[in-house]
Amino acid sequence: MSDVPDLSSDEDQYDEEDWQEMETSNSTITCLFCTTALPTIEEGIVHCEKSHNFNLSILKSKHHMDCYSYIKLVNYIKTHKATSEAIMDSATALWNDDKYLKPVDNDEWLMYDFDSLAENTSSPQSYHANVENGLVTLSQAHFLELQRTIQSLSEQLKESQTHLQMAREDMNKMQSSMKNIVEGNTNSVANESVTVDCVSKVPLECDEGYFSSYAHFGIHYDMLSDKVRTESYKNAILFNKETFKDKTVLDLGCGTGILSMFCATAGSKKVYALDQSEIIYHAIDIITENNLTNEIKTIKGRLEDTKLDEKVDIIVSEWMGYFLLFEGMLDSVIYARNNYLNPGGVLLPNQCNISLVANGDIDTHKKLINFWSDVYGFKMNCMKSEVIREASVEVVDSKNIISEPCVVKEIDINTCNVKVVDFTSPFELCITRDGFITSLVGYFDTFFNLPTAVSFSTGPQVTPTHWKQTLFYFKDCKEVKKGDIIKGTITCSRLKTDVRGLLVQIDIFGKTHKYILS
Repeated sequence: MSDVPDLSSDEDQYDEEDWQEMETSNSTITCLFCTTALPTIEEGIVHCEKSHNFNLSILKSKHHMDCYSYIKLVNYIKTHKATSEAIMDSATALWNDDKYLKPVDNDEWLMYDFDSLAENTSSPQSYHANVENGLVTLSQAHFLELQRTIQSLSEQLKESQTHLQMAREDMNKMQSSMKNIVEGNTNSVANESVTVDCVSKVPLECDEGYFSSYAHFGIHYDMLSDKVRTESYKNAILFNKETFKDKTVLDLGCGTGILSMFCATAGSKKVYALDQSEIIYHAIDIITENNLTNEIKTIKGRLEDTKLDEKVDIIVSEWMGYFLLFEGMLDSVIYARNNYLNPGGVLLPNQCNISLVANGDIDTHKKLINFWSDVYGFKMNCMKSEVIREASVEVVDSKNIISEPCVVKEIDINTCNVKVVDFTSPFELCITRDGFITSLVGYFDTFFNLPTAVSFSTGPQVTPTHWKQTLFYFKDCKEVKKGDIIKGTITCSRLKTDVRGLLVQIDIFGKTHKYILS
């Protein structure tokens, strides 16, 4: 047996843990408004409330604060030496700027679990009173506590009244909208909340559903793992470093910040990474993790409701949706171009087009359409029209393509306006082999016209992307022969009830077919 002592014994580990615990237990925090030292954050909160009338619970309820708002608040107080009165009396959150997410120092206050803080209770508390000679007396502490409770209840009452008024206004708008829909009056001023012609006219509170969809991990995984998409942007930026060197850039809808980091790597002087989605907070962490906080400034907000510090030299954005125009983000790119791009500035991408091609996938057509002819012995033919009413997004096997493609819309991002979504275009499809047309396939191509040009396609003949293709199915198949020329017309327009949705009408084979993307 060896006589050499085990330097990693449990006893030594215990001593080390005791030492760490002793170090932790000796740490203190300093009051936000005076020099008083407190042993714990919880006692610091109690001290701030009793000595400075600083009530975190009231602020949390009043300004709908989350953990990020709390961090901003602490850093705001530290930066400006703000007083408790200024914070508590302010009608707005003075600290509501993302620059206050950057810590002022290594502060224990930032370690507090703000989400665990209970908001002020709406039920009154009980107070002990002394009754002598018919007079009721309260201690000073109880009086202050009662005063704070009254203040809190008053704030909650005001907030409830505000929400009630907003609800009434929403109900009036809904009633007006429904009345106009029923009466078919889609052009009236009263129906303005239903028929808007661009995203900038949609109130932010009505647009939150769109941004919320980009707050989840899955959609960013799909986009980042799409090599066609991401490497095209990377190549367009890094193969053209001279274009980006010492330039200011706006990354519109930055998501995780990948394009912003490409731009910073290419030598951009300043990059504004903007996104309204909650994903922006992860982008802040990612940018910090990659030591690019000096080059990239993150901004949470919808562009149409945000004011940038300056105009920029380059706008880069991955704005394309299904069938290119779905989601209406091109509106925001146009708004950015018109309001924040310096003369002679660069837009990336700067050109796109939309194409149609004929699909002859009999098996999928049977699965989706003919399925309803016999469902466990019952006929459900009425469902066929419902199936084809909505455009389908899926990957089309190139072996099923039976025509040459036809470009139906060219878009120059440098000059287009928000009405670019509304277009009508004739098309001709040259059939390449005998078969049956089961659907038309829509897809788009994207171009970065720079000194070193880059482009990519989302068509069925190339590597699939996360955009896949958009299919417009027909209820009945149409037989065609090689060499036939199939003529038709496609009309695209915004949905009247959803500015980010599309209504597509295809006139072909003597019939009109209408499809919705929403």
